[in-house]
Amino acid sequence: MSIANSTKTTLVAALIAGCVSSAAFAQASDPAAAPATHADKKAAKEQSKADKKASVAQAKADQKKTDAQADADKAAADANVKDAKKQ
Repeated sequence: MSIANSTKTTLVAALIAGCVSSAAFAQASDPAAAPATHADKKAAKEQSKADKKASVAQAKADQKKTDAQADADKAAADANVKDAKKQ
């Protein structure tokens, strides 16, 4: 079964048109391609502030956890020393 030459041309043209139109739509709908508005800049600045606060809070929590683990390790070591002295 063979496809007529005009049908092949029509199919190829339709495929090319579909690819070009979908690429154009993807480019037009890309939010990164749009220029940043004042609201976008303000939102980015606020997001940056929130990210900084979150990282500081995480660092403080990590420090507390490290300190608590060190205290627990010291208490366990002290208990081991007491047990060793009893024997």
